[in-house]
Amino acid sequence: MEVSPLCLGAMMFGAWGEPDHAESTRIIHAALDAGINVVDTADVYSRGESEEIVGKALEGRRDQVVLATKFHGPMDVPMGQQGDPNGWGNSRRWVVREVEASLRRLRTDHIDLYQVHRPDGLTSDEETLSALTDLQRAGKIRAFGSSTFPAHHMVSAQWTAERRGLGRYVTEQPPYSLLHRRIEADVLPVAQEHGMGVLPWSPLAGGWLTGKVRKGQEAPETNRSKMFDGYFSDPAKLEAVEQLNLLAEDAGIPMVHLALAFVMQHPGVTAPIIGPRTMSQLESQLGAMDVRLGTDVLDRIDEIVPPGRNVSPGDEGYTPKALTDPFLRRRRTA
Repeated sequence: MEVSPLCLGAMMFGAWGEPDHAESTRIIHAALDAGINVVDTADVYSRGESEEIVGKALEGRRDQVVLATKFHGPMDVPMGQQGDPNGWGNSRRWVVREVEASLRRLRTDHIDLYQVHRPDGLTSDEETLSALTDLQRAGKIRAFGSSTFPAHHMVSAQWTAERRGLGRYVTEQPPYSLLHRRIEADVLPVAQEHGMGVLPWSPLAGGWLTGKVRKGQEAPETNRSKMFDGYFSDPAKLEAVEQLNLLAEDAGIPMVHLALAFVMQHPGVTAPIIGPRTMSQLESQLGAMDVRLGTDVLDRIDEIVPPGRNVSPGDEGYTPKALTDPFLRRRRTA
């Protein structure tokens, strides 16, 4: 499956972003008309509403699109809350249940790329890969991938698939941007070694790289800033973003284009995921498909944010339980 240089992310369609289904559909159609041919969503986005919007929007155009969605999170309670202990994760039980729900909401008989949204420390790779392989052989999914997996987990999953004669993850969806470069050290090289496509999420760093965040100016109001107090107040990020904005001005290109073009130009990247909430946001991002950054600009970026580093240590996208549970990293004592 060949995809366009940008992927349209659908997280902002529905209650989490744009609640008007007609306007969301208009944005999806505009993206397709502009040459984007891959759409990525997830069951948990607005608890199924995003998939429903995408399904309606693709009626009559389904065969032109590489349709991707994800499973893992709970659907009976909001994210972060406890619900049915068996109603989430990467078990065969949950995979088989959720693929049917996603197919129904997406109004299709197959999913082109079905992705594990996050690792699950309670379920073996063999169980998840076995379930996904069966769904692939049944024709319900064409291919499957992972999202926000650490590099060592990507490798172990590839080994499990080979040893057990199962289908393998053919894509990875990691966080990657000018401010979040940690994956350059391991995730991207591993993906290249195993021939995996890479669809990075949050290439605009959750709104930090839109050109609207500047030192000494009032921070913009976004969905994330409403959810998290002080979201745009990290001093290290503010300094890096200010330097990147000045670099974009010197290069004569919008900050949004600088950010997206940087991610697209890594040889291990297939297509970064953009997640517009409005038509104007989509239009501001589409032009990045035609931008190529020169070596001088890329070298200056490396001076501002060194390769393989995150500006903020907390921007991994996923924190392993081995780091959050002290009993997994310390010997027990009496």
